[in-house]
Amino acid sequence: MGLLKGKMALITGGSRGIGESIVRKFVSEGAAVAFTYRSSSEKADKIVAELSSAHSKVKAYQSDAADFAQAELLIKSVLEDFDKIDILVNNAGITQDNLLMRMSEEQWDNVINVNLKSVFNLTKHVMRHMMRNRAGSIINMSSVVGVFGNAGQANYAASKAGIIGFTKSVAKEVGSRNIRCNAIAPGFIETDMTEELDDKTKEAFLSGIPMKRLGQGEEVANTCLFLGSDLGSYISGQTISVCGGLNT
Repeated sequence: MGLLKGKMALITGGSRGIGESIVRKFVSEGAAVAFTYRSSSEKADKIVAELSSAHSKVKAYQSDAADFAQAELLIKSVLEDFDKIDILVNNAGITQDNLLMRMSEEQWDNVINVNLKSVFNLTKHVMRHMMRNRAGSIINMSSVVGVFGNAGQANYAASKAGIIGFTKSVAKEVGSRNIRCNAIAPGFIETDMTEELDDKTKEAFLSGIPMKRLGQGEEVANTCLFLGSDLGSYISGQTISVCGGLNT
């Protein structure tokens, strides 16, 4: 359909899971795409080789979004290679689950830094460029866990709840410059991480989902497409749950 034709998108954590689905969806809709990965260069190179063509520019960057200086260098490099950034998708994230009584300071700091600080890092460094262009769409990946919490995930829930507050604040700060900022809160999405869960755990998840199935990465990517394209031109400061009715 070409909903992103002529646009350029930067997606963090784009070599696997939901991030990879977003990369593929954006390329299929005509966008030039840059995406980051932390360690899996082989997987990233494979995605680039598969999606690059005479009509689609795709490039992978090894970068730690949680590192302020690396995020600044990433934005500079992407702008040098692509000339502009129309859409930023802050997707990079990890989990290090544990009950709070057993959670280490390192587990807390790791999750907060990768999930929340990275969103600050990338958004801050891209902001001047978007304000100069008086246009942009920033999409931050939160979670339904950030809305209603979850036992054993205090660090993850705090990071994802923080993203929602950050998103609303940024939307109010830069809306007058035609820059939109929204969050997506996925529910239980079928990824390589969920494949490792045993059947009993999966059944427990499914029992709480009205639609009685796990979501697909493409369904989250479709929501990113909507928010990144002109179809979502008057939507900002919102958190859209993609969860099969779980957050109802």
